[in-house]
Amino acid sequence: MGVAVVTGASRGIGSEFVVRLLDQGWTVYAGYRKDKHRLDTIDNEKLIVGKLDVTDNSSIEQFTKMIDGDIDLLINNAGVPDGRWRNIEEIDDEWMLDVLNINSVGPVRMVKYLYPKLQGDSLTKVVMISSLMGSIDDCHSGRSYAYRASKTALNMLTVAMKKEGLEDNITYLILHPGWVKTRMGGEHALVGLEESVSGMMQLIENHNIGNSGIFLQYDGVELPW
Repeated sequence: MGVAVVTGASRGIGSEFVVRLLDQGWTVYAGYRKDKHRLDTIDNEKLIVGKLDVTDNSSIEQFTKMIDGDIDLLINNAGVPDGRWRNIEEIDDEWMLDVLNINSVGPVRMVKYLYPKLQGDSLTKVVMISSLMGSIDDCHSGRSYAYRASKTALNMLTVAMKKEGLEDNITYLILHPGWVKTRMGGEHALVGLEESVSGMMQLIENHNIGNSGIFLQYDGVELPW
């Protein structure tokens, strides 16, 4: 297989991606922000772990220096929730900006700094872990202001980068993992971690440059913008 980079890889969806990719023979560079968590339990010589804060340019630069050669797959998984504010008066604007910085701008920073390593001879796939909550068409209940806006912005930024990527043999795939039983998703979530990541792995494998920028659910259902 090839070389993969996974952000937000210490637990949940990110760590499950790491395990699946290693099982398939990939060399995986896994980024974590504060603690390694599940990454500390994985014993595999093809796993390279590094500290990575997607809001910090110098952190991304240092992480990039670890990577030997070209990258075949980048999974931008790092993300945070918001305060689930119940009304406009409760919105914390500083917290909102932090959410946007991590969820929207962070993945763009990763593409920017890794771009020379994404431009290989073979097709490179860039995966953005988004959410159905980023769909304007699906915003029926409102609230979750910062999280919704951050994922909508991520979707638009990805589509905006698509044309340049086509010229450089880079394709983008936007994925909604479902409401997953993780620390962020909570115990009442409807989708198991293994089911979600298995579905997304299949979509990544089948993805081609002709569908660059498509927005899909983990089970292959195309989602509205």
